[in-house]
Amino acid sequence: MARYSTIHRLADIAQDQWGLVTRRQAERTGLSPATLQRLASQSALERVAQGVYHLAGAPTPDHIELRAAWLQLAPDVLAWNRTPAQGVVSHRSAATLYGLGHLPADRHEFTLPGRRQSRRLDVRLHHRRVADDEWISLRGLPVTLPSRIAADLLRDREDPEAVAHVVADAIRGVYDYPGSFAKTLAPHAAKFGLRRNDGLALLSWLLDLVGDPETREWTAEARETIDRAAEPKGSNSTATRVQSA
Repeated sequence: MARYSTIHRLADIAQDQWGLVTRRQAERTGLSPATLQRLASQSALERVAQGVYHLAGAPTPDHIELRAAWLQLAPDVLAWNRTPAQGVVSHRSAATLYGLGHLPADRHEFTLPGRRQSRRLDVRLHHRRVADDEWISLRGLPVTLPSRIAADLLRDREDPEAVAHVVADAIRGVYDYPGSFAKTLAPHAAKFGLRRNDGLALLSWLLDLVGDPETREWTAEARETIDRAAEPKGSNSTATRVQSA
């Protein structure tokens, strides 16, 4: 009966964390380290990473190693209570989660606002702020939007053609929009010999690298978005009032 109660407490946590639970989360429910160790030795829990376990019988989630690494960033905090300040999946890891491009995600990459370090050689932490409009929840994980992914990859000096494949795949799959890419890529334009802050030119150049047949349409859409954003607020309504008069 006691063992059933223990498993039930763990299941209450794991059911909304893809079958995963951290040691710290388990201990906060009153479970002792010795109990956790016993459950692991009895195969009721499977160790996925240091301090992270998968509950036996629960479906194995996709990208389980990435999920476990994300849980390690704030092991006390339940997944549904976390904010971007506790880590957002980014860079190559984010591209892989969307299925964009072909860059291998040989490390788990996360972006946090504060300075942090990880002892894991297969985890890379980036220290930058992620704005509220630069990420979404994807498969239960906070993940940067493709336009932010592309900008981050260029900032890290990734191969431009590889980044271009990420951009083209994202637009084609409607994971993000041409105008968003033009806006987010703008600070990197000068690095490639383009006019300073000309995100539209950089977007067009990247798409030309991969020879995407829809480059012209996507560039036109991005230009329309930029032009609309540049219009003074209320300009259309003002024009209508003048014509009416």
